[in-house]
Amino acid sequence: MAEKKLSVAVVNLSGESVGKLDLNPVVWDAKDVNPQVVKDAVTVYLANKRQATAKTKKRHEIHGTNRKPWRQKGTGRARSGDCKSPIWVGGGTVFGPDGTQNYKLAQNKKAHKLALRSALTEKVGNGLIVVDSLELQAISTKSFATSLKALGAEGKKNLIVVNGENDKLILSARGIEGVGLVECDNIAVYDVLHFDNLIVSKDDVKKIEEALQ
Repeated sequence: MAEKKLSVAVVNLSGESVGKLDLNPVVWDAKDVNPQVVKDAVTVYLANKRQATAKTKKRHEIHGTNRKPWRQKGTGRARSGDCKSPIWVGGGTVFGPDGTQNYKLAQNKKAHKLALRSALTEKVGNGLIVVDSLELQAISTKSFATSLKALGAEGKKNLIVVNGENDKLILSARGIEGVGLVECDNIAVYDVLHFDNLIVSKDDVKKIEEALQ
């Protein structure tokens, strides 16, 4: 029995149907969907975005006198060395972040491809918008916002797959709230899950399939 073909409608930026595009079921209808590798991919992505700039001052970095606040014995109070002690308000911090902490994680390529295929499979029929072309005639945020409305994507979070040469689209879309731009060879699993719609040209669909087979 022949395997059933998977296809999706192709529209133009006016929202009009211009045909259909066959999708590779290996990528867009993955049978080996794995929630754990998807979770791992999201964890790696978020961890690698951390800048690790948090820093606290240790005892030797506190500005202040080194003078002993009172004599060692005879006052009835606990002995104390100086005001930089960690037990004093305003003193140094013990075992605090020092600005050099490393939160970087990694996921092997095979697992990452599986995670991305799993995420893309969830988008088919539930947020995947394929257009015949994303080439614009001129730079116009207003015009592109109208196109998003025609595509039924207005007021939603939209991830648009672009290529680095499509400057008119990038300049037109980057000022619209809820719109994210990503190149087809740099799509993150987190972005696919985070955005409501994935808007991609039919040419870039083929590039994604070639990379994930």
